[in-house]
Amino acid sequence: MKSLEELRVIRERMQGTVAYRSEHESLEEAVASEHGKYRTHVLVCGGTGCTSSGSQKIRERLDEEIRKNGLEEEVCVIKTGCFGLCALGPIMIVYPEGAFYSMIKEEDIPEIVEEHLAKGNVVKRLLYDETVKGEDVLPLQETNFYKKQHRVALRNCGVISPENIDEYIGTRGYEALGKVLTEMTPAEVIQVMLDSGLRGRGGAGFPTGMKWKFAAANEADQKYVCCNADEGDPGAFMDRSVLEGDPHVVLEAMAIAGYAIGASQGYIYVRAEYPIAVERLNIAIKQAREYGLLGEDIFGSGFDFDIELRLGAGAFVCGEETALMTSIEGNRGEPRPRPPFPALKGLFQKPTILNNVETLANIPQIILNGPEWFASMGTEKSKGTKVFALGGKVNNTGLVEIPMGTTLREIVEEIGGGIPKGKKFKAAQTGGPSGGCIPTENFDVPIDYDNLIAIGSMMGSGGLIVMDEDTCMVDIAKFFLEFTVDESCGKCAPCRIGTRRMLEILEKITKGQGTMEDLDRLEELAAHLKSNSLCALGQTAPNPVLSTLRYFKDEYIAHIVDKKCPAGVCKDLLQYKINADKCKGCTLCARICPNGAISGKVKEPHAINPEKCLKCGACMEKCRFGAIYKE
Repeated sequence: MKSLEELRVIRERMQGTVAYRSEHESLEEAVASEHGKYRTHVLVCGGTGCTSSGSQKIRERLDEEIRKNGLEEEVCVIKTGCFGLCALGPIMIVYPEGAFYSMIKEEDIPEIVEEHLAKGNVVKRLLYDETVKGEDVLPLQETNFYKKQHRVALRNCGVISPENIDEYIGTRGYEALGKVLTEMTPAEVIQVMLDSGLRGRGGAGFPTGMKWKFAAANEADQKYVCCNADEGDPGAFMDRSVLEGDPHVVLEAMAIAGYAIGASQGYIYVRAEYPIAVERLNIAIKQAREYGLLGEDIFGSGFDFDIELRLGAGAFVCGEETALMTSIEGNRGEPRPRPPFPALKGLFQKPTILNNVETLANIPQIILNGPEWFASMGTEKSKGTKVFALGGKVNNTGLVEIPMGTTLREIVEEIGGGIPKGKKFKAAQTGGPSGGCIPTENFDVPIDYDNLIAIGSMMGSGGLIVMDEDTCMVDIAKFFLEFTVDESCGKCAPCRIGTRRMLEILEKITKGQGTMEDLDRLEELAAHLKSNSLCALGQTAPNPVLSTLRYFKDEYIAHIVDKKCPAGVCKDLLQYKINADKCKGCTLCARICPNGAISGKVKEPHAINPEKCLKCGACMEKCRFGAIYKE
């Protein structure tokens, strides 16, 4: 078991190494710091996104070329978590220069090793273009994607090796746990959480300190701390990235929570579809136990706490706290009526608190820096920062962490780099299937819990999907209803039946078979679901429909009255046509049509038979003259 003094020795030994890779320090400070025996650190992203695009092969080739050039004693390669700019993978950064290489290929590695690592000549043509300004190489923090971000939950992602506990300790890791166990009472820890204003980052935004206070007040022979890592929203990968890049922060925070409420056992409920996260959590738990940071008598304080993993099978409903606990117990993941709430009767009918990964990732920093530090960020009622998985029709897709109160416009146009191909912004979906769509008229609304609810959406876990002018909002509402229908556990009739009836109406509308009365039925069904469903899945399922009806009702009317989809998405309402003035009669469209729907003579305008057209769009995609269009 490591003592606090032994941890301090490790921290002092490792902090220079970690600082060497951080652009928060100046280059001169980093070079002057104690950074071990290596003059160059090469950080290769080992997150899911970059791994899927081949970063493991990049790392293996790097090791091979470094050996060939005799640089083993001078250059070290570190596998990290996500850097954030997921669309540019595979990514690697070379320090101390901070050279950000993006979309690296195996064949690029010999040149990088021979020129940059051996001779010190940065290969500028392979750098992320925003970091190159004339002869200078700019740090990432000066690029549009990063300069408005403020990393708290993600502070170690892309900086440390997630499989090396010493590197986490080098960033003051486990210092917060040592502080609470040796200097603070449980009540004082809870008060710090209350004073910080930290609200749950998993959905509804319930105050974290209040949840801990309720659980602490209930006497029991056993209490539990659970971590919700069952990230089920389409397009969401915030929690996964923290687990892959900084797993020890979750373990430390859970131990702090255990001390605060009097719990000795923790469970992390993580999706089995996250194999890299599961592997790194297992490594982190093993390392923490070996150091005595989990287990019995931590830091000689008499406090016992241990953590186990439980793998989820991908059921979206298990993101709901009571369904998650039911699943941990070995039963079918279905929600339970509340009250009693988990703080009184949760896991195995014992007092339990449940926080999601991002919430926990903030806690050690709040303990170390104080509640005032955290409360100084964000807005009056929404303190701190929020991590978003930015995706959809935006140039810079990836992981961003911004102070609460940042506007949607800043996220999309500045951090996200705007909409591709010069298209116009139409809407953004926040909160996944439980959230709503934010239209252009609310582009400048500061993003926080209360503002999003006021405009018909919600924070949710942090998925943020951007949509452009080519998006059909009726189709978007149908997509999310399809998801919730599929994911409903079926336990309560309002959700099981109501979501299906709403989906059937949306399907009618997208096929041109809807009526104006259907819009009234959608709103009536939505009201029943919100007031009668057992859990949040059913209660929030109507949100995408209600928000699109609120802001884009004209599109619903166009589908119903005009039998047209203004965005040209709903196939049943589309017609492909050929502009005779532009058609050159090249016959390419007729040759690729899979159903023989296009006819015409060579060098004469062609025509499409609407009864035979499959509306696959192959002809329009291949036409070299822009003669084919849809309406």
